[in-house]
Amino acid sequence: MESSSSSSYSSASTQLPDRFAESKALAAHYLKDNIDGVQAIAEHSDQTTQQFVTKQAESIAEFIDELVQRVKPSLGKAELENELKATIAAQLNRRSPAGLHSEKTEADMFNSAVRFLKWLCPGSDSTFSKTNEKHVYPCFAELINFVAELVVRPLKDQKPASLDEQPKRLVRSYILNNAKSDKAEDKHYINMALKCDTLNYITGDNAEYDEDSYLISEACLKANDEWSDERPNYPCIFAVVEVESKSSEGAMLKGFSQLVEYSKDVYRNQHNRHFIWGLVSGGSEVKACVLGQNFLLASKFMDVTSTAGRLELIRFLVNWSFCELPKLGYDPTIRYNYKHECFAIDMVNSNEQMPTQTTYYLREVVVIAERVFGRHTRCFVVGRQPPSLDENSDNSGDILIKDAWPEVSGSAEDDMRDEAKLLKRVSNGLAGRSEFNGLYPKYINGGRMQIQNAHGDSVDETTRTILGETVWAQLGDLPLRAHMRIAMSGVGEPLESVQSIYELVVVIYDVMRCHMGILKHCQILHRDISEANILVRRDDTGVHGMLIDFDHSIDITDEGYAVRTEGAGTRPFMSINNLEDNSTKRTALDDWESIIYILCWLGTFGWNRATQPSGSVSKMAITSWNDYDEMMNAEAKRSNIHSPENFIGITKRFNPNIPHISAFKKFVNGLRAVLINNHDDPDMRGAIFDKNIISEESDIDELLGDEYMARPDPFVERAAHWESISTSLLARLETYAM
Repeated sequence: MESSSSSSYSSASTQLPDRFAESKALAAHYLKDNIDGVQAIAEHSDQTTQQFVTKQAESIAEFIDELVQRVKPSLGKAELENELKATIAAQLNRRSPAGLHSEKTEADMFNSAVRFLKWLCPGSDSTFSKTNEKHVYPCFAELINFVAELVVRPLKDQKPASLDEQPKRLVRSYILNNAKSDKAEDKHYINMALKCDTLNYITGDNAEYDEDSYLISEACLKANDEWSDERPNYPCIFAVVEVESKSSEGAMLKGFSQLVEYSKDVYRNQHNRHFIWGLVSGGSEVKACVLGQNFLLASKFMDVTSTAGRLELIRFLVNWSFCELPKLGYDPTIRYNYKHECFAIDMVNSNEQMPTQTTYYLREVVVIAERVFGRHTRCFVVGRQPPSLDENSDNSGDILIKDAWPEVSGSAEDDMRDEAKLLKRVSNGLAGRSEFNGLYPKYINGGRMQIQNAHGDSVDETTRTILGETVWAQLGDLPLRAHMRIAMSGVGEPLESVQSIYELVVVIYDVMRCHMGILKHCQILHRDISEANILVRRDDTGVHGMLIDFDHSIDITDEGYAVRTEGAGTRPFMSINNLEDNSTKRTALDDWESIIYILCWLGTFGWNRATQPSGSVSKMAITSWNDYDEMMNAEAKRSNIHSPENFIGITKRFNPNIPHISAFKKFVNGLRAVLINNHDDPDMRGAIFDKNIISEESDIDELLGDEYMARPDPFVERAAHWESISTSLLARLETYAM
């Protein structure tokens, strides 16, 4: 399921001055360390099956413990080799043959054991150092692969009693030796990755229903034959392993940061991933990690030099081979259909009294999940019927599916922010208003996705249900997120498909015209105007814009809407009010402010590869708009847009190679003037205000004097006049778009 060529570019993500610095900041912010039960997330939901899996893991751990016990300083090299070979032969004789699932011989198993025992048995090899990352990587890889080999060689007296007790996959490790990874956004290096090799027990006519085929993306099917240690493929990577020289807090944070870095490209290439697994080793101590929508969970240390630590790690690795797909972080409702050679996406028709399931067939991926943390918004163009394999057939889709993980409060019935509800209101509120046709998506069906719990009951698929109660109870006030999937009519292309400055202005005008129409007729404020939420549509009358993504929207008739400020927006385009999370009433002006930031961003970095700047952008003032520190981000924006002189410092760095960029600068400067400066009341002008600092020693009479009165925040003053200012902004847009 590769993203189309038109969706592979994103100016907001490719122009970061220091990508790893952001990954480190994200890791530090989202990390929840020393969490009990992280490994249990991968346990099979059926208790009987999990008991069988645990026995398998314990037998593998006993095998490896016996090998560890054979390593004694008193033994010479030849004696030790004989001891290990005899132990391996005896153990394999107790086990069933691997059959078609492995070609490893006893000699291969011996060579593997010799490597990982250096790590498990400190001092057994004077040339080995557990603090040397290059020494540890191959040992770690051999241990994982040794366990995988034994998964398909169960003890003869512990053979699977049913298909449920058969391993679904083998998780194998690949040392990549700092390889530049194919499909990576910036071809950065990766050291070690894990890959799932499917074990097919279902053949013939039923093959397309083999559960694990769901996790293989179309891109991975094409890339599997090309997988090599020199060039791994992100569409095929299941998990990432990072080794650090020691287990100190600083070293482990570095390892977590690397996981965040690599996971970005896993999400970019795997559109059916909910969360990503990782392993971080510090010396001989290992942590299991889960990276999801708003969390980076790390387990307590598992010390591979101890019997208990090895058992815990091995049990975890074995669980991966047996558990259901959602436990691996994959979405089984997005699966590859071999018969029709396309992906199928299931949708629940939640607007019916008796919910039913509809399957749509993928045509194109138009929005990809580019960030490790957040809503993981993806948009798919689909059709109701499978595409024809005839090259001359028209296989275009006419339905857009949005898949995301927004923050929610309570049940779907009680959640005022439920996007499905809001989109229904938009569809109903604008029905019959032809001037807005094609400028917004019309709701078809969908809502919260559901999964079955351990008792077989259908429950909302949330971060709480995927992590489990044991883990969730340790996460404090972590906001709850739910899996939403909505089908809607109205299909567009990414914003990068605009072909000129004029087309860009027309698209922005349509989007804001629709935005104001929704606010007026439906009483819904969008609150997340970003380049990803603006699509381009073309028809016989020309180019048009389309506003999508209402999962940050609010009902302005709700009395508490003005103070509900959490997580509204995409960082480079977030309004100052939302960045500061202040108490200023949210109005349409926040979204107009976002439009100005988008235009500046696109004018500087371009909207596709043809309009990208050729030189360095790292020292430009605008890069601070992507600062992860939201208060510093807000402070920079206040300064940048405060006055015409300050703002010119932004617009003068627009890419001079974009045709008609001078006219575009004038246009953007004019929009800023309407929002920030063109007001009779001086309190409404600018973006910087004087804060009155009051100390306990301050004289109250002095503080009451006019000369001590602080200038009010102009954003507060303008909020009271949002309707008239919005009308002026739309009029200015119309002048340039007509």
